[in-house]
Amino acid sequence: MTMRKLFLTGALFGLLWACKPATESGGETRPWEPPVAETVEAAHTLGCADATAEPNQWIAFRRDFTLEAVPQEAPARIAVDSKYWLWVNGELAVFEGGLKRGPNPRDSYFDTVDLKPYLKKGENRIAMLLWYFGKDGFSHHGSGTPQLWFDCPALGEGQWFCRVHPAYGTAVDLPEPNYRLPESSIAFDARKDIEGWQTGSLEGFAPAVTLENTLGALHSRPIPQWKDFGVKDIAFETHPGPESDTLVARLPHNMQMTPVLTVDDPEGGHRIVIETDHAKVGEECLRAEYFTKAGTQEYESLGWLSGERLIITAAHGAKVTALKYRETGYDTTPDGSFSCSDPFFNRFWEKGLRTIYVNSRDNFFDCPDRERAQWWGDIVTILGESFYTYSPSLYYLIRKGIRELCDWQRPDDILFSPIPGNYGVELPCQMLAAVGHYGIWNYYMNTGDLETVAYVFPAVKRYLDTYHIGQDGLVEWHDGDWNWGDWGDNRDMRLLQNLWYVLALQGLSDMADLVGEDGEGGEIWGRMLALRDAVNRVCWTGSCYRYPDYKGETDDRVNALAVLAGVAQREKYEAIFEVLKAEEHASPYMEKYVMEALFAIGHGDYALERERRRYDFMVNHPDHDTLFENWEVGVDGDWDCGSINHAWSGGPLAVFPARMLGVVPEEAGWKRFSVHPDPAIFDECSLSFPTVAGTIAVAYDGKARVLEVTVPEGTTAEVSVPWGNVSRALGPGRHQVKLAGKVVQGPPVPDSNR
Repeated sequence: MTMRKLFLTGALFGLLWACKPATESGGETRPWEPPVAETVEAAHTLGCADATAEPNQWIAFRRDFTLEAVPQEAPARIAVDSKYWLWVNGELAVFEGGLKRGPNPRDSYFDTVDLKPYLKKGENRIAMLLWYFGKDGFSHHGSGTPQLWFDCPALGEGQWFCRVHPAYGTAVDLPEPNYRLPESSIAFDARKDIEGWQTGSLEGFAPAVTLENTLGALHSRPIPQWKDFGVKDIAFETHPGPESDTLVARLPHNMQMTPVLTVDDPEGGHRIVIETDHAKVGEECLRAEYFTKAGTQEYESLGWLSGERLIITAAHGAKVTALKYRETGYDTTPDGSFSCSDPFFNRFWEKGLRTIYVNSRDNFFDCPDRERAQWWGDIVTILGESFYTYSPSLYYLIRKGIRELCDWQRPDDILFSPIPGNYGVELPCQMLAAVGHYGIWNYYMNTGDLETVAYVFPAVKRYLDTYHIGQDGLVEWHDGDWNWGDWGDNRDMRLLQNLWYVLALQGLSDMADLVGEDGEGGEIWGRMLALRDAVNRVCWTGSCYRYPDYKGETDDRVNALAVLAGVAQREKYEAIFEVLKAEEHASPYMEKYVMEALFAIGHGDYALERERRRYDFMVNHPDHDTLFENWEVGVDGDWDCGSINHAWSGGPLAVFPARMLGVVPEEAGWKRFSVHPDPAIFDECSLSFPTVAGTIAVAYDGKARVLEVTVPEGTTAEVSVPWGNVSRALGPGRHQVKLAGKVVQGPPVPDSNR
C-alpha cells in the first residue's frame, strides 16, 4: 500500500491540507471486511449414550476411515456444546474449538476447519474431546445436551464412536466458581486416563447415538480461531510445607493460559492443585486439580486460566519437576503504537494494551477471571480503544458483540447485557451508551460496515422507542432492571440517563440517514435537539448541570457528558471546568469521559494532570501489567475489592489519539480523517495504528514545531497545528509544508529552524 507523508514545519494555526494518493510506500495492514455469514439447519446431532446433562461432562469421540486419496479440499464444519479439542491422525488440529453459545437465545456457532493438511492416503483417525459446561453463565447459554455436529462431505459417511472420559470430573474439594462462570473447575485423575485414545484401541467406546438437535440453527464462526503461542518453559520457586509444597512461577505477563506440569510420583494418587494469583477476585474463580498416576507424567489442564503467577500446590509424594504454559488468545496483534516524552503515559499505554488483549476471546470481557462477561458499558470503552491499538482482525469481535446485543433483544424490545448468557437484566445507561455515538456509530465510522448498521438499526430504534419524553421535555425515568450509572458516589442518575439518551439519539439519527426511511434521520435529530434544549432549560443552574431533584454533590460525570453530548454551549465551558477541577466522583469507567470533556473544552493540560493523579497507583504499580477495576484496588493492601484487569479502565487509550492528537475519522472507514493536535500535547509524541484504509502515523515535535503525518493512499487528511501564529515568532516566510518530501507551501526553511 502506498502512503503519502505530510510534514508541517512552523505552520500557521488552522492550516488544513488534503492528502491524495502518492507514490511513497508505507506500512501494510491486514485487510478487513465483514465475514460472509452462513447459517445451517441441522435436524440431528451426535451424542453419547452414557453422558448426562450434569455440568462438566467430558466426552471422547473417534471416527476411523480409509481414503483412497487425499481430497483436494476437506473443510469440516463443527458445532458443539460447549468446547472441543480436535486431533487428526494424532496431530492436534484445533486447540479449544467452538464458541460459547450463542448468537441469539436459540442458536449456536459452528467452526470451519481445514482437515486436508492432516489427512493421508489409507487409514485415518479423527478424535475429538468435547467439554460440556452443563450450566449457564454471564457468557454462555447452554443447549441442555452435550452434543456434536460434524459435517465433512469430503470424508463420506462413517460411524462415530464415543465414551464419557473417565479421568475428567469436577474439582469438588476446591471452592466452587461463582455463578457468573459457566465453566467448572476441572479435576483430572491420571489413574483413569485412556492412554492413546486419539489413535489407539477403541476398547470401551460405543457407537455414538443420534440426538434431536437442540443446538438450534448453526451460524458460521464470525471470529478467528485462537492464536496459540506454543508451549513454553517457566522457572519457579518452591516453598516447602508440612504436607505439600507450593510452587510459584511468574508468567511473562498477564495472560490467558493453560498450565503444563511434569510430575514424578513412584506411587500415584497424590493431589496437585493448579491455580493462579487470580483464583479469587472478590468471589471465587476457576482452579483445577490433578491426581497423579505412578511414574513420570505430563499433564496439560485444558480449561484456560488468567493471571500473572502460576501457583501449584503438590502433596508430598508427587514431585513437580518442570512447569510450562501454553498462552492462547484472540488472533490479533498490537499494531498500534504510542510514545511520548512522558514515561507515565507510555506505561499507561502498555498496560492498556495488555488489558485489552486479556479481555478478548469468545467475547469481550469485563474481566477474565471473576466474570468473563460482555457488559456493554465496558465494551463501549474497549471498542473505542481497539481502533487505535490492535490489528483490524479485532473488529470481528466488536461486530459479533453488536449483532449479539440486538439478536438477544427481549420481546418487550429491551436490550440488555451481558450477553450471551443467563442474566437478562437491563442497565439503561449502559444500553444507551452501546447503541449511541460511542458504541455502534463509532464502530461504523471506523469500519464502514454499513451491513451491520442496517442489520441492527430496527432493534436499536425499537429499544429507544421504549423511552418517553415528559411534560418538561426531559426523558421520563426509564426504570431498568438495574439502574446502574457508575461505581462510586454522587451519581446524578436522572441527568445521566437524559444525557446518554441524547448521545443515543445522535447515533440513531446518523444511522437513520444511512438506512432509515426518508426524513427519519432529520426527525430523530430534531428530537435530540429538543432534548438538548430541555436539559439546558431545566438542569443548568448557572454554574453546573444538576437534575432539579438531585441532592448529592455535583456530579463530574454529567457535566462531562453535557459537553460531549453537545448540550453545553461554549460559554458554559469555564464553569464546567471549575466543576471538573473540584469534583472527582467518577470511577475508571466514567473517568474516560471526564478526560475527553476536558480536552474538548480546551483544558487538556488539566486532563493529563487529573489522569496522572487518579491513575497513579495502578499505572506505577511494579507487580501488575494491566489496569485495575477501581481506584481502591490494592490501596492499603486491599486486593480483594476488584479485578486488577478490567476492560473499562483503559479509556484514555482512545482519548490520547482522538482528543490529544485529534486523529479521528470524518468519513466512514477512514476515507477522510482529521489530525488536530491539542496545545496540551507533550514535547514529543508519536502515534501509528492500522485502519481499514491503511496505516496512519503522526509524529509531533513541539519544541521544533514539526508535525509529520503519514496518510494512506486513497484517503484525505485535514491537518492543523496548535502553535498559534508562529510566523511572527520565526520571522517572515519561516513556515513550510512538505508533501512526500517536497515543499508545497512556503519557502525552504533552514535546518536550524525546523
